[in-house]
Amino acid sequence: MADNAKGRLGWIDLTVDAAVDVRDFYQQVVGWTPDAVDMGEYTDFNMLDDRGTPVAGVCHRRGANASMPTGWLPYFVVPDLDAAAAMAREGGGSVGDVHPTGDTGRWAVVRDPDDNAFVLWEEHD
Repeated sequence: MADNAKGRLGWIDLTVDAAVDVRDFYQQVVGWTPDAVDMGEYTDFNMLDDRGTPVAGVCHRRGANASMPTGWLPYFVVPDLDAAAAMAREGGGSVGDVHPTGDTGRWAVVRDPDDNAFVLWEEHD
């Protein structure tokens, strides 16, 4: 994640059907440099700024990302995923399944009351 401070935007992914085309679009328009991320049967991309810092992901909507919403998906860092998910539900949102990310964290796709998708991310220290 780009910024692990609690309550901050920690990362943003763009999940699409044609990741290579979209990767090339953002490389031309924004000036990002793609860095391949091996996903086994295909490749996703971290997009690097002019300092070589990863700033976003461009991902195929398949494999581990098959159920992800199409489009930009911000990842918000929270100290307690379970508590934040409960508050999202109480506030009229919906919460998908919680997924572990190895030993580094847990995340879940959430939709707000207007059906906008985002991810709640809990980082383990």
